[in-house]
Amino acid sequence: MAGILAWFWNERFWLPHNVTWADLKNTDESTFPQAEDLYLACPLAFCVFMIRLVFERFIARPCALALKIQANGPQKAQPNAILEKVFTAITKHPDEKRLEGLSKQLDWDVRTIQRWFRQRRNQEKPSTLTRFCESMWRFTFYLYIFTYGVRYLKKTPWLWNTRECWYNYPYQALTVDLHYYYILELSFYLSLLFSQFTDIRRKFFPCTNLTTH
Repeated sequence: MAGILAWFWNERFWLPHNVTWADLKNTDESTFPQAEDLYLACPLAFCVFMIRLVFERFIARPCALALKIQANGPQKAQPNAILEKVFTAITKHPDEKRLEGLSKQLDWDVRTIQRWFRQRRNQEKPSTLTRFCESMWRFTFYLYIFTYGVRYLKKTPWLWNTRECWYNYPYQALTVDLHYYYILELSFYLSLLFSQFTDIRRKFFPCTNLTTH
């Protein structure tokens, strides 16, 4: 493990020439980013997830109900053991040949079986209420972090002069506001990393979503 950490934090990769991690140790005058700061994100990600659960239940859900958004899902398909077995074990989109075979087996017309599969697929889609609560949580967080970031940037010199981004690099002190911003962002995306397996699945789930974030 020590060898892996030494390879990962290789100074030749992360730092400019003739600069070492020892040069970036915190002092009484200045505070610099430390690798150990990343450990804060893991417990904070759990806290963010718990805040999300409370938010969706006690804030987002009442807002949705006030807007007349109901928890009712799509129309449920008529219970049928044979079709359910095909749906769960074989295919959710039967081809014409399979439809004709099921039609003979059940003595149903093909259009009725197609309608059953369509209704059954719709059953797996989340309700509008669930979508609303998840979207409201993300919108609220993004709005908050964007507003916080803009307010912080307005006080920095590099917003108006990009050369300031490189002044005294890499000996740039880490402010409390900037530390809070990045740790909170990292915690939020870590919480999404864990919750995406239970969140509403999108077309680019899971590989693209995992890789990009």
